Amino acid sequence: MQRRRFLKLTALMLTLGWLAGCSSPQYLQPTPERTATVPHIGQGQAVTVSVVDGRDSPQIGTRSGNAMSTSVITVEAEPLMPKLQAEAERALRDMGFQPTREAAQGRPRLTLTLQRLAYGSGQSQPLIDEARLESVLVAKAENDGATYTGTYTSRRTQGYAVRPGFEANTNMVAELLSDGLNRVFKDPELGHFLAR
Repeated sequence: MQRRRFLKLTALMLTLGWLAGCSSPQYLQPTPERTATVPHIGQGQAVTVSVVDGRDSPQIGTRSGNAMSTSVITVEAEPLMPKLQAEAERALRDMGFQPTREAAQGRPRLTLTLQRLAYGSGQSQPLIDEARLESVLVAKAENDGATYTGTYTSRRTQGYAVRPGFEANTNMVAELLSDGLNRVFKDPELGHFLAR
């Protein structure tokens, strides 16, 4: 009898702990990394590069998919933008340019804007839920009075039986943003525009 009460109490505590974990907010600090090979087309030209946050809010969604949920997922700009800036500069160096943050008249300029970062949920099969992520990066290049703009959308759908935790969500967002960076800097038109 006492064993049965102990098992019920243990099950109740585990359930409450699981529910509390699902309802708590998450503040993610992903570290995206450009992994794609980029074309080496620069000749050492200086390019002014800046990365900006164009989102309406740092909140990217909720773990439950319910807008009224307390399980809010947040990616603040302060830790993320410097990481995207560093990756953009590294990509430009690998392409043969000299990235700088200083603007100068007549110098090519690249502005990379994080336009959207979203985390939602869906249901794919019975007992299997989905995390649906999307990012949109907009690259605006200016050179010799002309402008080139590219929009790069990355999407990821991840099925799960147990709702992803902090580490899994951090990794998924980092991989999503990494894919976006790869798309930007693999764009041959962007590189040729900056090099001309």
